[in-house]
Amino acid sequence: MAQGIPDEVLMNSALIKELAEEAKDSAVTQGVLMRLQETPNSSEVVSFAPFTLFPTPVPKAVFSQALAVQTHYNTLVDKISQDADFLQEALASTITVDDFTARLFKIHQQILKEGRSQSIVLGLNRSDYMLDQRENDTPSLKQIEINTIAASFGGLSSRTPDVHRHILKMAGRLEESERILDNNPAAGLARAIAKAWELYGSEKAVVVFLVEDVQRNIFDQRYIEYELWKRNIHVIRLRFEDVFKAGSLDQDKRLFVDGKEVAVVYFRNGYMPDNYTSEQSWDARLLMERSRAVKCPDISTHLAGTKKVQQVLARPGVLERFFPDQPQAVQQIRATFAGLYTLDLGPEGDKTVSMALAAPERFVLKPQREGGGNNIYGSEICQVLEQVKESTERTAYILMDKIHPTPVRNYLMRQGSPLKISNCLSELGVFGAYVRQGKDMVTNECVGHLLRTKSSEHSDGGVAAGVAVLDNPLLF
Repeated sequence: MAQGIPDEVLMNSALIKELAEEAKDSAVTQGVLMRLQETPNSSEVVSFAPFTLFPTPVPKAVFSQALAVQTHYNTLVDKISQDADFLQEALASTITVDDFTARLFKIHQQILKEGRSQSIVLGLNRSDYMLDQRENDTPSLKQIEINTIAASFGGLSSRTPDVHRHILKMAGRLEESERILDNNPAAGLARAIAKAWELYGSEKAVVVFLVEDVQRNIFDQRYIEYELWKRNIHVIRLRFEDVFKAGSLDQDKRLFVDGKEVAVVYFRNGYMPDNYTSEQSWDARLLMERSRAVKCPDISTHLAGTKKVQQVLARPGVLERFFPDQPQAVQQIRATFAGLYTLDLGPEGDKTVSMALAAPERFVLKPQREGGGNNIYGSEICQVLEQVKESTERTAYILMDKIHPTPVRNYLMRQGSPLKISNCLSELGVFGAYVRQGKDMVTNECVGHLLRTKSSEHSDGGVAAGVAVLDNPLLF
């Protein structure tokens, strides 16, 4: 394990067993927690959130590159959200075959027709990367996706550095323990929410966390929530059905729920079709979008994070549309792009289909979905494309080059799982936060990072999906 934990530590079974028990207690003590059961009465049944026993080595150069480009990605997402013509062009083929994206786009069109009620825009996003390492090459940073809605683990990743510092010290690796970076995305995300709340201009107004019925990952949200309470900002947690039943707009389009004026709606739900359990959910989403409350994200910013937009941005000349006088920003963003290919009907899409069928192991097939566990790999790519290659249904997907990170050996700490060494792959996420009022960008920051690691036997899936675990970069 180059630049990481040496074999004499990794293969010392007595030491590993001792460290593992200590690590579990440390994680619980630090508040690295998840609910165990997905039932309404599960609040008292908790365990440590899954994490790696040791931090994973990450080259300092690519880590710094990921942090440095984040403010440009914030700007890009915000500019896309304001460019109705671009969103129309980019998503034209997708909305004819993807019902979920089409429903979101319909709300977007209605808001454009009525006119936006709020000039304050709040963006909290997370750009995810893997390190592409072909033989004898230096690793290069390649973006997997950008999450513009419900980008999670800013809370729990604020609590993991001390766990790894403690374990490294116990293992006699003091020098490595001092290379674990401080990291507090929760504070940075909350800072941007607080700024949007302040600009809204009503001290009595509340911040709404729009959440699911049952939330195993509730503690991740709570850490952001508590940062707001420290600022004396009142936070309430609501579901779509709560907003539908008790929400209303006054003549100034101010949003009230149960008599409370809402300054900010922070969506931690609403990114997957299953989140909309009835027409009432969609009605509630539209009500919030039409209101004067600051939405995070608003509907246009939500659409800016779709996979189809990501693919269109990789086409020659498209980034220049958003950064006409900033060639350096264009260069920094484009350097992180993996190969992305359209499946639209026509010669270019036909070429993509042929390319994927000829060598499916080189690619990932991506639908327009968030939340992990949705991507298609290997022989399954052929199965899917053979079914849809002649129809418009193929435009619901994009094709992307498969990234080849170098596996690293580590132990994945999961409640109830045996302690065994695994070959692991990691994904680096970088959190961005921005607030715009009218044409003025009030704040634009990179507010922290997230490292997630999974066994190399799994192709896809996040922490909440039960595949990846929380980690920290050990910079070298």
